[in-house]
Amino acid sequence: MKTTLSLILIGASVSWSAALPSSAPVAAQFHSQTAGASADPAVEQWWRTFHDPELDSLIERAVRANLDLKVAASRVLEARAARGVARAGLLPSLEASDLAQRLRGLTPGIPAPYETNIFQQGFDASWEIDFFGGKRHALEAAKADVAAAEEARRDTLVSLLAEVARNYSELRGTQRRLEIAGNNIRLQSDTLDLTKVRAEAGLGTELDVVRQASQLAATEATVPALESARQMSVHRLSVLLGEEPATLAEELTEVKPLPATPPVVPVGLSSDLLKRRPDIRRADAEVAAASARVGVARSDFFPKITLTGAAGRQGTSFSGLTLGAGNFFAVGPAIRLPIFTGGRLRANMEAQKQRYSQAQLAYQNTVLRSLEETENALTAYGREQERRERLQAAAQASRQATQLANELYTRGLADFLSVLDAQRQQLAIEDDLVESDTAVVTDLAALYKALGGGWSGQ
Repeated sequence: MKTTLSLILIGASVSWSAALPSSAPVAAQFHSQTAGASADPAVEQWWRTFHDPELDSLIERAVRANLDLKVAASRVLEARAARGVARAGLLPSLEASDLAQRLRGLTPGIPAPYETNIFQQGFDASWEIDFFGGKRHALEAAKADVAAAEEARRDTLVSLLAEVARNYSELRGTQRRLEIAGNNIRLQSDTLDLTKVRAEAGLGTELDVVRQASQLAATEATVPALESARQMSVHRLSVLLGEEPATLAEELTEVKPLPATPPVVPVGLSSDLLKRRPDIRRADAEVAAASARVGVARSDFFPKITLTGAAGRQGTSFSGLTLGAGNFFAVGPAIRLPIFTGGRLRANMEAQKQRYSQAQLAYQNTVLRSLEETENALTAYGREQERRERLQAAAQASRQATQLANELYTRGLADFLSVLDAQRQQLAIEDDLVESDTAVVTDLAALYKALGGGWSGQ
């Protein structure tokens, strides 16, 4: 793996371009195998595979209004403006100058002072000839900064899409858990009434009534925590859409089912991550920018050659500016050569080299973390699917057990403790099943995020 990453790093640092290499020396496929995974890398607009219009609407609105995404877009514009500044450094500069002064002074041998006016109009021009590539390297660094800012915006977009999908799924899962808790509360309330009637008729005991009342209270105690989780999901979704926390409370009040997961997940190949994940692309651009800045620091050791020129007119009155006698001009080269800087240039060179080394290490670490995140997401999604299948079977069996326990207790063939145990087990399993259903959806959203899905490479 170390050799593989070294090869990737060399390819990124020697020659960089906005598009990453079409192939990279990483493993051909992921180690983790997930049921329903395919080799199709088309993960753009992955949320539409859930076929949930409400989720589609929330994501579209979040992309338009999310403040983090707007900040990232502003940083792209800032980087483009800085690129324009660097590009302008390669071109000549021309400035107009106007001067109006009143002078008072003494002339040697003449005791009386004199006063005069000086009016001047002209142009100054300069052009630093980039013999040693300092300004060209600065422009390369600025271009790489633009690419890094664009990839950072895409990375923010990918995270935003997954965050909206996760919170929306958790909201629907919490609503479903509240429904289950409500159904169990009604069932247990009916059982409590039946227990009281049987106790009054001498067919049961007061202990059965107390036990059932305790079970009902314990189930009712789960509702406040679920309500809190539901409200926090609404608040988070509102903020992701750039709104105040309670904005979506009324819109998301209606209970709806969890988004349906697609039967096939387009995972693709692990090497696709190098082309698709924005954080890897951003790290690659940062390596290129750091490399270019090493070139800028190296050029500071060489002479700076600047062509300068000035032309204009001057006179002692405004009318004198129109006379040809006041014309002046100057033209010639200027050379600046660093002789002694107290070690500043060498220190700057070393600093830029270290930043380049840090960028290389950061790129290597980003590749590793992206592979780890994707492998973990594949594992979590696959194992959660297996867990959900087992919980579905357990939930069906627990419902049958509760029904059978109630029938046996009603006919006097079982004690009430068996009814309580069956109810507790059914509630716990049904709640676990909804949590698993929610986890499958959120794990899938995390998998799409790990795959870098949600933005177009065109």
